[in-house]
Amino acid sequence: MIEAELAWLEAVMTERFASFSDGTGIYPEKLSCPPPVAHRLGPYAALVRKHHLSHEERLTLALALAPHVAPALLDPFLLQNQATGRRFSEFGGITGSVHGGFLPTAETALFLLAGDDRARHITVEALFARDRPLVGQGIVILDHRHPDEPPMSATLRLSSSALHEFLRGPDHVPEPGPDFPARRIVTSLGWDDLVLDESTLSQVDMIARWVQHEGTLMRDWDLARRLKPGYRCLFYGPPGTGKTLTASLLGQRFSMPVYRVDLSLVVSKWIGETEKNLATLFDQAQGRNWILFFDEADALFGKRTDAQSSNDRSANQQIAYLLQRLEDFPGLAILATNQRDHFDEAFARRFQSAIRFPIPDAPARQRLWRESFAGLGVALSPEIDFAAIAEKYELSGGAIINVLRYACLMAVERTPPVVLSHDLLDGIRRELQKDGRFVSK
Repeated sequence: MIEAELAWLEAVMTERFASFSDGTGIYPEKLSCPPPVAHRLGPYAALVRKHHLSHEERLTLALALAPHVAPALLDPFLLQNQATGRRFSEFGGITGSVHGGFLPTAETALFLLAGDDRARHITVEALFARDRPLVGQGIVILDHRHPDEPPMSATLRLSSSALHEFLRGPDHVPEPGPDFPARRIVTSLGWDDLVLDESTLSQVDMIARWVQHEGTLMRDWDLARRLKPGYRCLFYGPPGTGKTLTASLLGQRFSMPVYRVDLSLVVSKWIGETEKNLATLFDQAQGRNWILFFDEADALFGKRTDAQSSNDRSANQQIAYLLQRLEDFPGLAILATNQRDHFDEAFARRFQSAIRFPIPDAPARQRLWRESFAGLGVALSPEIDFAAIAEKYELSGGAIINVLRYACLMAVERTPPVVLSHDLLDGIRRELQKDGRFVSK
């Protein structure tokens, strides 16, 4: 399918260059007929059918794909204008710093689809709107490297997830990087391993109900007229209380990939770059059955302040942009934080649920201690009393796992290997010290 689509692109290019070189500037109303797609196999053909791409959108998609699989196909765009000694501005495009070939811009698509017809330019520009599939579904990214330049001078870039899907199939997991600032998270644990109080579990169950019945509620019951698409929820509570595990288990239950947003790849000191990085993420997640998990979300969604400087104004604009994109996201977005009061109030009002993950109580801690050390290949000293330890020390599940790791490291070089009571107490002391709490030996 890809070969046929690229051959069609080459045929259209030949027609357009012929019209351009004869000086008439006359462009046919209709493009050369693209190859039939109805019975074609493969992820490329499946995507064209799924999104009902028009002939113009298919040609634009083939143009964005060409640098990756057939860069020489675009060499005619490197033709120089003898009068100026530069490439023709009508062609758009750029040359990369490493890649020696031609990289198309939206202007390149306009040249192929509209030529000198300015009225048709306006029609073609609509292909790059957010409500159209190429950009709206995160298939193609418009890379505005210089915001003060014309919008159509943006580089026409195939998203990394779309490229991998075309070449490797739809099950490919996108690699974290500038094009995809998130990392997929999975867990080998199950719901039985999640220790939460009944109130928290019942609220988590409401999220599961939404995921399971969203189609019935929005379409069959016609709630789409009254409700925004998607579901936004806040998980808040101390570290290690099960926020990340809960998100992972929701994905596991409904076979939905969970992507944790990598703040190091999102947050930038340069004005506008953070919004651009998040736009890339939201564009690629649009229309996919993903869960977006924003850990330490208050770093992105913090409170707005009085604008005393340009940096303050930029930060406030960033928060406003994030609020809008989050509200428009049609999937499940989970924001996690240790400090709920660090959030901007505008976000809090837009959460469908805000779920507190507290430190487990003594019975829950006892269960965590017993289950964490159950079935291990190391003996436990008979003097260890999990009930007494759970009653005395307030620790999260994550902290208990850290104590488990420490105790096993202490026991591994003993003969025979055995976990002693003071291993646990030393490990507990280390965990409490992290929070500024100290326990005498």
